[in-house]
Amino acid sequence: MNKLTYLALGLAVLSSCSTKQEDTPADTPTFITIDGTDLVDPSGNKFFIRGANLGNWLNPEGYMFGFKKVNSPRFINEMFCQLVGEEETARFWQDFKNNYITRKDIEYIAGTGANTIRLPFHYKLFTDEDYMGLTHDQDGFARVDSVVEWCRANGLYLILDMHDAPGGQTGDNIDDSYGYPWLFESPKAQELFCGIWEKIATRYSDEPVILGYELINEPIAHFFEDKDSLNTKLEPLQKRAVEAIRKVDSNHIILIGGSQWNGNFEPFTDWNYDDKLMYTCHRYGGPATAEAISNFIAFRDSTNRPMYMGEIGHNTMEWQRSFAQVMEDNNIGYSYWPYKKLGESCWMAIEKPDGWDSIITFAESDRSSYDSIRENVPDRKAALASMRAFIEASKAQNCTPQDEYLESMKLSPIKK
Repeated sequence: MNKLTYLALGLAVLSSCSTKQEDTPADTPTFITIDGTDLVDPSGNKFFIRGANLGNWLNPEGYMFGFKKVNSPRFINEMFCQLVGEEETARFWQDFKNNYITRKDIEYIAGTGANTIRLPFHYKLFTDEDYMGLTHDQDGFARVDSVVEWCRANGLYLILDMHDAPGGQTGDNIDDSYGYPWLFESPKAQELFCGIWEKIATRYSDEPVILGYELINEPIAHFFEDKDSLNTKLEPLQKRAVEAIRKVDSNHIILIGGSQWNGNFEPFTDWNYDDKLMYTCHRYGGPATAEAISNFIAFRDSTNRPMYMGEIGHNTMEWQRSFAQVMEDNNIGYSYWPYKKLGESCWMAIEKPDGWDSIITFAESDRSSYDSIRENVPDRKAALASMRAFIEASKAQNCTPQDEYLESMKLSPIKK
């Protein structure tokens, strides 16, 4: 995308986003809408998602820090607390949230020709539960408000993705759960889940920068013997959440993910209960062919609803290049995962700071007793210095753009 085209796109989105609904004729949409299997922008043109996932920022994942065993937000937090104490850990998380993703990152994403950002978040950001350095008055809305502002200024749309739901929707590290998708067994968790979505929709009901709300990320992992029974509970809960959102917001698209890593759509039997539903799938491997995703394409065609590949990446350049073309040929927009992390296979690579290996070693060590913690903990002052260095290394200006990676996704590296 050349600079003039990008500027025109940005101005168009900026104009639509700054127009108040009451000042717009009733027959002129200001939001991204659905027309059969297509998304349509406010000007009436087909909108094809090419985007980035802001993974790790508001829902930390261990592998993006170089950890393996310590792979969920609460596991990471516990390890840091054992290493440098609660106060310094809380300070680390606040600095992390303030610096890991900033306006500069959004400007960079827009400059590649991407048009959408998918923002994964933890439900605790909208509660008074202990999370990422805060024990009450969580800052979820402040964080999302900032991204909305940055996207508006750069001509980007935003998808809000609840990556970690109350009780856990997946039963693995990605949902910060206790090893089982308790969301589907707990009335209390389900009530909180729907309540948070209603609260979010109330705040953003008139915000056209937001493309839509993605209810639940990768529900119900394949590990569980009772997964078929759990699958039957997915659609009813999604319907409850849609109903809660529609009490306050009739404008936005709602994105529905399939069970078993957003890969199984067989549990869904009803797609006509809301006229602004679309579906979202994920895929990280296998052949880079249309035949390999024929189930997604067939489901999309049978429902006459858009299908969106919400996560794809972590593969060879050749595979990504081929699969991006498959997505385009089959009208399935896509967002690559992740935008930024320690190491490569992302858009912006963080360089490992001095001393970080000692933190990785501690994270992977036996910490099952106080004796083992004392035995394995590295020098605490050095570890704290390395944690602060990680924050500095994660800033946009200090990361290394992965140009070949971007090109494999049909995006444009930014020339300095």
